[in-house]
This record gives sequence, structure tokens and C-alpha cells, in this order.
Amino acid sequence: MSNSNDNSAMQRIARLVDENSFMEIGSLVTARSTDFNLAQTDTPSDGVITGHGLIDGNLVFVYSQDASVLGGTVGEMHAKKIAATYDMAVKMGAPVIGLIDCAGIRLQESVDALEAFGTIYSKQAAASGMIPQISAIFGTCGGGLAVVPALSDFTYAQADKAKMFINSPNAIDGNRVDKCDTASAAFQSEQTGTIDGVGTEDEILAQIRQLICILPSNNAEGGCVVECTDDLNRACQSLDTMKGDPRYVLSEISDNHIFVEAKADYAKEMTAGFIKLNGMTVGAVANCTEIYDAQGKKTEEFDAALTARGCNKAAEFLAFCDAFDIPVITLTNAAGFRATMCSEKNLAKALGRLVSAFANATVPKVNLIMDKAYGSAYTVMNSKSLGADLVYAWPDAKTGMMDAKLAAKIMYANEPATVIEEKAAEYEALQGSVEAAAARGYVDRIIDYPSTRKYLIAAVEMLYTKRVEQPNKKHGTK
Repeated sequence: MSNSNDNSAMQRIARLVDENSFMEIGSLVTARSTDFNLAQTDTPSDGVITGHGLIDGNLVFVYSQDASVLGGTVGEMHAKKIAATYDMAVKMGAPVIGLIDCAGIRLQESVDALEAFGTIYSKQAAASGMIPQISAIFGTCGGGLAVVPALSDFTYAQADKAKMFINSPNAIDGNRVDKCDTASAAFQSEQTGTIDGVGTEDEILAQIRQLICILPSNNAEGGCVVECTDDLNRACQSLDTMKGDPRYVLSEISDNHIFVEAKADYAKEMTAGFIKLNGMTVGAVANCTEIYDAQGKKTEEFDAALTARGCNKAAEFLAFCDAFDIPVITLTNAAGFRATMCSEKNLAKALGRLVSAFANATVPKVNLIMDKAYGSAYTVMNSKSLGADLVYAWPDAKTGMMDAKLAAKIMYANEPATVIEEKAAEYEALQGSVEAAAARGYVDRIIDYPSTRKYLIAAVEMLYTKRVEQPNKKHGTK
């Protein structure tokens, strides 16, 4: 074992994995470079502790940077230890967890250190889609090292100490750290979408443990299924009063009310995360129009509109689910697109990415229309035409090109109000109701609120053996 058992890097590992389960690898490795007086510097483990352990009995590989050794900087041997950890993890089909606390590249090693960064990037890229990759930032993560959490599937950051940046805040023209700390955990989680969760050190380690227990260990496992201890026919009585907040809906329908959210602080108008249905891990993507706190008080409100950030968030999450054979359900409440100058600059590209993610995903896909499903906004949200295997709807859901009254006003612009009201009712009956969509086969079943959990469980179980023949191509371009 390492002689650094008492340092923060080893302590984090000890609190992350099951007690006495961590086995260190490469504890005797030290820096190889002798330039700039490095030969006289003690470099135990070359600033990174690597090895494997268990989380609730699940094998994981871990590297934890030691800021007490050359600031935890990345050099040749430091990177080789991380690369070896990845090689072993891929070989064993187990997740990699990186605990980051690093002053950046090791200047004394120059081109060797640059090669070291490239080696880590390469290992991450090769492992993507094969094993889950999780990063947690407990100190500095700047410059080229910021690519490491960006390449990870999930990233967490310590609220008060984490600093993640490509360029430091003061290096950005017209900015100062006291004006806008672009390196802070809050900025990175709310504005960039790189961070999935922010909290104390203990909270982050607990979130990682929970995530490991809900994810498959690799892409060959065929998803993740454990024993279910909840009632499969449990009625969900209050969904109709809280349907604007899919976080509540997902928690309510999930086994034992488990909902693990990804990128919770970013693009809150789109929710993405994992639930359990009869023991099976299921990915969920949902439009959000309201957020309620633990006391049931509404804290935020959004339009039922798709945004560029929301679409990118959903597309990235869908790609992960598809890579690891995790079924996907979608909770749809979309009436259009956000109409702002900023959104217009990015929305078309983001919509294309979301369409591609849904259309190319071969995992089971189920859509539940919660409220509004209008126009192209609905089409891109896991509609039948994009390959949804089953589409359900709640009784008061609305479907169609647009709201019935708006459609009538456009079609009968010069008619009096009485005619418009009459035509709106006619449009609602013929084109705007969920019954009309069901009559055309676009909705498979209209379900009541209390039975939602039961129907979604039945759907993912029926689709468990789904197989799709992929076209003969290398990969898509979106």
C-alpha cells in the first residue's frame, strides 16, 4: 500500500469504496524526469493514487490525484498510471472514477507532460461507450486537464473548492474573478452543462456511490437489473396535480421513489436522469414547466418550449443510455420552441442533434404525453415517427399542429369571434385531441394517472428483448 494513507487523496478513496476493499496499484512509481531539480524532490506515487475497489460489491477502478505531491500535476509517470488504470478497467468491464485535484501540466517535464495529457485523452475516448467514466473535482482542474471531466460521462464538483476552467477567469477579456468566477462549480454546473452535481465532499462521494449502483458496469451487460422490492401495481394518485414537474412524476413512478438526476442545475426546462422500474434501470428525458421544493412550493416556472441547451442535454444523455443498453422513457409536454435571439443562433443544430439521438437509439423507447404535444416540438420528442416503440398519453393531453384556438384564428382570420370559437371546438375534436391521435395510431393507449407506473413497467418488460438491425455504415455525423 501507499505511504500516503493519511493524505486527502487516499482518504477520499477510503470514503468512496467499501471498507477495506481498495487495492492500490503502482504505489512505488515515482517521477522519472530529473530536470529542474526534480531528482532532489520526493514524488511518492508521482502524485496520483491508482487501484481498484468495490462500491456496494461492484468492482470499480479509481485514480485520485494527490495535490501534496508537486501540486498533483500531470507528468509522464502520473499519466501512465492513469492509462494503466483505464486499460485494466476496460479489460475487466468496470467503471473508472477519477478524483481530480491538480495544478495542471507539470512544467518541468514539458513535451513529456504534453504527451501524458494526450495519452489520458486517448484512453478516455477509447473507453467511451464501453465503461462508465465518472469524474469528481475537489480542487483545481484547469487548462488541458478540464478536457478530462468533459470526456467523462458524469462529473461532480465540490461547491466551495472546485475550480474548473480552460482559461482562468482573469484571462478572459473584460472579466475578473470577482465579477464572474467562470471557474466556480456554480458557473460550470449552471452555465456550461459540464457538471452533473455540486455539493460537499461527502455529498459528492455519496452521489457517485448511488450512481455506480444504478448503472451497468459496461456495455456488454445488457443494462442493469436488480431485485425489485416495491409494489409493481402501486397506484400513483397525485400525478395530475404535479405533472408540470417531471422530477416529482419520475420519483413517484420509480421503484422506492429513486430518481438520480443528471445535470440538475443546467437547462432546468429539460430533465434527464435514471429511475428504476421493476428493478430495471431506465433513462428518462422530460420537458419541465414547473419546479417544486420539498415542501410542495413552486420555485421556478418555464414555458412548454424546447431550448437549445435542453435539447443538447437530452441528446447527450440519450447517447449514454443507448451505448449501455438502458431503456428510455420520455415525458412530453412541448408546445413549441423558445423564441429568443440567443436560442435562434443554436436551436436548429440542437434540434438536429436531438432528432438524431432519438432516431438512432436502438434501445426500448417509450413516450408518455403528459400535457401538450404540439407541432415539430412534439415530433422531435420521441414521437412514433422517430421510432418510439410505444406512445401513451394521459386523458387530458393535447396533440396536434398547435393549440386549437390559435389554429382557428389563423384559418378563419377574418371571421367573427363566434365562428372562431366554433371552429376551434371543431379543430379540437378532429385534430387536437389525444383521441384523434390515437385513432390514427400515433398514440397506442390512453392511460389514467394512477396506473402510469404499472403501464410503464409492462412496456419496458415487453420491450426487454428488442432487437434492431443497424444500417451498414460507420457512424452518423450528428
